[in-house]
Amino acid sequence: MRGITHKIYPLIFFLLCCLGSCTEQIDTSARYVFTSDCVMSYLEKHDAYSEYVQLLNITPISFKSKSTVGQLLSARGHFTVFAPTNEAIATYLQEVYEEDPSLMSGPSWDAFYSEHKLDSIRKVIVYNSVIDSGDHEEAFRTSDFPNEDGTEFPLNNMNDRKLSVRHTGIDTIFINNSCRVNIKERDILATNGVIHQVESVIAPKDVTATMYLQEILDQQREGFLVMAKAVQACGLLDTLSKIRDEVYENRYLRNEIPENVHMFIDGHFPNGDNWTPKHRLYGFTIFAETDEFWRSQGLDPKAPSATLLPQLVQWIVSHDQYSRDDVFTTDENYDQETNLLYQWTTYHILPFRAPADRLVFHVNEFGYNPTKPYTYTIPMYEVYTTMGKRRLLKIYESAESNGIYLNRFPNLDTDRTSVYHELSCDADKVGCFVDRDPDKAILNDIINCCIYPIDAPLSYNDATRDNFARQRLRFDGMTLFPEAMSNDIRLKRSSDEKNQDVYIPADVIYKYFDNMWMNDQTIFIYLNAYGYNWCNLHSDEMKAKKRYEITFKLPPVPRRGTYELRYDVLPNGDRGIQQFYFGDDRARLPAAGIPVNLMRNIKDMNVGWEADGQDEDYNIEVDKRLRNNGVMKGAKSVTANGSTSDIERNRSTNLRYIIVRQTMDPDKTYYMKVKSVLDSEEMEFYMDYMELCPKEVYDNPERPEDIW
Repeated sequence: MRGITHKIYPLIFFLLCCLGSCTEQIDTSARYVFTSDCVMSYLEKHDAYSEYVQLLNITPISFKSKSTVGQLLSARGHFTVFAPTNEAIATYLQEVYEEDPSLMSGPSWDAFYSEHKLDSIRKVIVYNSVIDSGDHEEAFRTSDFPNEDGTEFPLNNMNDRKLSVRHTGIDTIFINNSCRVNIKERDILATNGVIHQVESVIAPKDVTATMYLQEILDQQREGFLVMAKAVQACGLLDTLSKIRDEVYENRYLRNEIPENVHMFIDGHFPNGDNWTPKHRLYGFTIFAETDEFWRSQGLDPKAPSATLLPQLVQWIVSHDQYSRDDVFTTDENYDQETNLLYQWTTYHILPFRAPADRLVFHVNEFGYNPTKPYTYTIPMYEVYTTMGKRRLLKIYESAESNGIYLNRFPNLDTDRTSVYHELSCDADKVGCFVDRDPDKAILNDIINCCIYPIDAPLSYNDATRDNFARQRLRFDGMTLFPEAMSNDIRLKRSSDEKNQDVYIPADVIYKYFDNMWMNDQTIFIYLNAYGYNWCNLHSDEMKAKKRYEITFKLPPVPRRGTYELRYDVLPNGDRGIQQFYFGDDRARLPAAGIPVNLMRNIKDMNVGWEADGQDEDYNIEVDKRLRNNGVMKGAKSVTANGSTSDIERNRSTNLRYIIVRQTMDPDKTYYMKVKSVLDSEEMEFYMDYMELCPKEVYDNPERPEDIW
């Protein structure tokens, strides 16, 4: 890893865990080597892997099983194996010995002082080398590897870690930046998987964000030194050291949290098995101005913190990097939530880990073709709530933006018959470019965090808040839950059942999502829907059965004003009838209107729905008629499988309910509750996306709200 001295603490952490950018395209059609062997028998036939084979034959699959990984690789399956040579393993043992001589007397297997440490090092080599694609996914050939540098494989390895890919030249591939895939001994197709020879052992370090930033501070290493000093001064290093919820981990291992529940869903998952997450991981994403930027502003990153930080605070004040509605202090008590530096720093941090290819999701938006994943059509964005004081951050990407930006507010072609592209972007609304170049961003070096350099200062100042207050805010329901991203639950690119339908335990078992509260009877499921062409935002959705009662913490509004809270529905006969509640006192939420029948489509509600015709003036009248009845058509941007015709707006089976229309305050936290009003335990709750729409947008006489 760049700039990190791997001391004993990463290795000790792993030992404890064992207990408990485009590349040049080349013709790969003749690359593959076909063998009638399974993975294990192929490795056994080649002397170059004899050390690795020995490790596979003595390393158990898990602490619960006596079966070895070698036996696993002899069975049916779809395994991707990054097989290290004898030379690679010998080099790794030498590195382990040089890094920590207290572990062993020399670089050999019989030199370890502790059998436990010996077993742990074996697991490092074996577990990190195998990706099990399960029953439903194929193993990864090099042609299936992620195409953008620094991007991770969609599936974890046996060590529950994501491996990343980097292309450094024609046909030159590295795993995790430093482990080179042999240019000849790769794409060996066995009967149960694919083998790629690697020239060094894959052994990712368990370095936390705190360790990484602390080493920057200790070495005064430039790059993100100013951000590191701000994080330290604000008392955030302890927070950024968190990796996982050990209470959940231990309860899961003791089988106190069920591994799965049985719930039949729509006929799509007839076996009804819904799988519980194995871990409850913590994560963070930091967007940071670079030290090069701060030098251009007259600040010396290597100046002592006692000198640098007051200068930074003064820079924030003099450059209006705050909102005049904010209440803050500018003294040197930086670790107080009311301190300006604390508020400014925490606005740069999201409370989950977002890899480079998951900052913005492209799945099924209007005109998007998933077989051409980097050919974008209409703008897509995610809206998240930052750490510290609850504030909005938008992550945006479009065909015209040429990359991902924070808080970009372009001028869009919103005509009803247009294709919703960027027309232009005012200089003061461009936002911050997020650099995902693995030479600059810290993508895979930190176990619980990604750090991205940005090219402009990021702040929740008056201009940013005003821009948010003039925009409809659409947010997928899963953006409410940071745990969904840190634990790789949301939109995981896998059709395996354990990743498709995920059971989130009820609070009585364990509170998994901090921003959601459930009664004891609720069975809550997240449907990943990878490979399905459902006409939902990103295709995925949330469901629940039994006599459910679920409360969600909503994102903050940017300014005090009147907003509509809307709830998108795809009705069908499996849905239930639910009562909505809304307010800022979670214990005493008033009912919002009458119960809503999620089984009825908009055409059958007798509210004046008609499909769009050629007369746009008449289409507008239909929209007004629907709004007067508290409903709206679906969005034009949301489609089935990226279609330009099969879109939410054209379907009577998609609609948006206007739940409330009232004044909201940015300094208050609002909640929405849904409760089943039926006696039946089989009818289901459904949720896809919601919207917070300011009056300036939905009731603008000069520029009506767009249909996208």
